[in-house]
Amino acid sequence: MSNSSSLTQFLLLAFADRRELQLLHFWLFLAISLAALLANGLILSAVACDHHLHTPMGFFLLNLSLTDLGCICTTVPKAMHNSLWDTTTISYMGCATQLFFFVFISAEFSLLTIMCYDRYVAICKPLHYGTLLGSRACAHMAAAAWATGFLYSLLHTANTFSLPLCQGNALGQFFCEIPHILKLSCSHSYIRELGLLLISISLAFGCFIFIVFSYVQIFRAVLRIPSQQGRHKAFSTCLPHLAVVSLFLSTGVFAYLKPPSISSPSLDLALSVLYSVVPPALNPLIYSLKNQELKDALRKMMTGCFSGAITCLFSGV
Repeated sequence: MSNSSSLTQFLLLAFADRRELQLLHFWLFLAISLAALLANGLILSAVACDHHLHTPMGFFLLNLSLTDLGCICTTVPKAMHNSLWDTTTISYMGCATQLFFFVFISAEFSLLTIMCYDRYVAICKPLHYGTLLGSRACAHMAAAAWATGFLYSLLHTANTFSLPLCQGNALGQFFCEIPHILKLSCSHSYIRELGLLLISISLAFGCFIFIVFSYVQIFRAVLRIPSQQGRHKAFSTCLPHLAVVSLFLSTGVFAYLKPPSISSPSLDLALSVLYSVVPPALNPLIYSLKNQELKDALRKMMTGCFSGAITCLFSGV
């Protein structure tokens, strides 16, 4: 038994006991993180350099890529370090820092809700698009999402680590997460944190209802478009966002709300990887495959870089 005042480190859940499997997890995470860094970096560069993407959706896509980069950089490096060096420890301050930034990335759901609003206005109120989603309005909405995420994260982190912890220091997760830290608490004061979590769930449910309502209106408007080409174009602008929202919600909701009867350490570990590591790598792929303007910008940028490299090579020769 230990007290939170004497805790200096936590024990994270190991991916495997065998050394070969630990190294396999290291290389797998390295590949996923490099893919996420490369894909999101390309999207950031494309949106910043191509004036055709200087639109509200491009601006919000840039913010989404930033949250994906933040998510992959928060959880994966420590997991890779532990797998490579055959350890499971994380310092008390390192755990608090990781928890803060992981919760901070919850601003992604706010951004996805704002992006849904963007699609709703573009399809259902196209004549008011420039007024409702001007550059100032977009900046204010993005700033509100980031500020809310920061305050939300600060509140949760301070409240979680103010609890007395006396149930050991072993976390049943490969990164620091609020529910697993609460299991170590020996005080009834954790009810405060549960109250905050309930408020968070209520806010997330409100965002979910807004997204569902918006897409009902969007689909009704699209089905009224007379031409098949117009309907296809409208659907193609919504499908990437809908796919990203579905991936984000399905993995997270199932991980947190699955029945205890089917819960197991290996399943929990696999689900945590699905909702914390996989989406940052898949989101850019989903958008780049379905968004024609983004595909054109990426193709133009990569062609320019390739041509520049060839020119420099031959000029050097």
